[in-house]
Amino acid sequence: MKFRSHTLDNGLEIVAECNDTAHSVGLGFFVRTGARDETDEVAGVSHFLEHMVFKGTPRRSADDVNREFDELGAHYNAFTSEENTVYYASVLPEYQEGVIDILADIMRPSLREEDFDMEKKVIIEEIQMYADQPPFGMDDKIKELHYGLHPLARSVLGTEFTVGELAVEQMRDYFESRYASDNLFVAAAGKVDFDALVKQVESRCGQWKPALTVRDLPPYHSHSSFQCVARPASTQQYVLQLADAPAAEDDRRFAAKLLATMFGDDSGSRLYWELVDPGIVESASTGHYEYQGAGMYFSWLSCAPKDAAENYSRMSELQGVAQQQGFTEQELHQAKSKVKARVVLGSERPRNRLFNVGGNWLQRREYRSVADDLKALEAVTINEIEQVLTDFPLTRHTTVTIGPLESWPT
Repeated sequence: MKFRSHTLDNGLEIVAECNDTAHSVGLGFFVRTGARDETDEVAGVSHFLEHMVFKGTPRRSADDVNREFDELGAHYNAFTSEENTVYYASVLPEYQEGVIDILADIMRPSLREEDFDMEKKVIIEEIQMYADQPPFGMDDKIKELHYGLHPLARSVLGTEFTVGELAVEQMRDYFESRYASDNLFVAAAGKVDFDALVKQVESRCGQWKPALTVRDLPPYHSHSSFQCVARPASTQQYVLQLADAPAAEDDRRFAAKLLATMFGDDSGSRLYWELVDPGIVESASTGHYEYQGAGMYFSWLSCAPKDAAENYSRMSELQGVAQQQGFTEQELHQAKSKVKARVVLGSERPRNRLFNVGGNWLQRREYRSVADDLKALEAVTINEIEQVLTDFPLTRHTTVTIGPLESWPT
């Protein structure tokens, strides 16, 4: 594999991991914009805009976009997160230019008011549907409790009120500032013809204007709290936890991922053997998530309401034991094997490598090969795990529980 990069005169970057032995190519436009870049007045606009991008361009109708992707046999989609909006497709290598033509075109959507008004109803229905599904919007609520007014506390979907009040001109203004040539980049992985890719992108995107957009990265100040929310219609009791963890720029993130695997992976972890395998809970897990300037451990537990308090106590006890006694070399060895296997198996598909290449470039402006990640994981020591536990205690967290329980036992 070979990494290549190029920057157009207007600041648009093109990065690619070229693999001549691959049989497909993954291509995507990564826009450095998400929920954390919004304001209270336009909360949810990034996700709304993702929908609007597929509603047609001056060159193509919405039907044309979908039809032409299908004609190329493309597997295509898009997603919005706290930090980015990504439009991607994977195809056979001979259709590289065709896919770039469609993707580049939809990056300059028409944003017609009639489409905006219609799609607004769809977004509001999506918000309502999300609120009806476990954990009933509490994964957004817990971020508000933990991070307060920090941008990472914003909901990706926004609220019924903010989306309902959003005007098409506000979306157009947001688009102009965020979808500028210096605030997005093209990433590719697989059997990439890089020289051709540069020419293909330049011919379609070379006239786009930069906007000197800068992401605000204020420090976060987390809070510890506990909240019980009654949801009589729920049949399960859900417990969610957020704790601070290493950020995307922090080399300790590799130790944090191994720590989360040892403690709360969905198989073979301490949570699994203590709670899931015996059938005491329906599910229990802990994962590490990284963002620019902040990271989090996200823990989840679901079980019968009558057992919730006892199971929560068991999880808390396990956290206390891990905090005080740490982990064993055997646990660390097993976690390394599991995580490295996932890295390698995931790398066998160019589309997965696309997200890895694009994610690394977005968060750190660096390229990391599979070998780089395997080496970093293998190098983690028990002492580094202990240091991460000291710097980011599992026992200091924000907790929200939601379900039939009207109050939480003392």
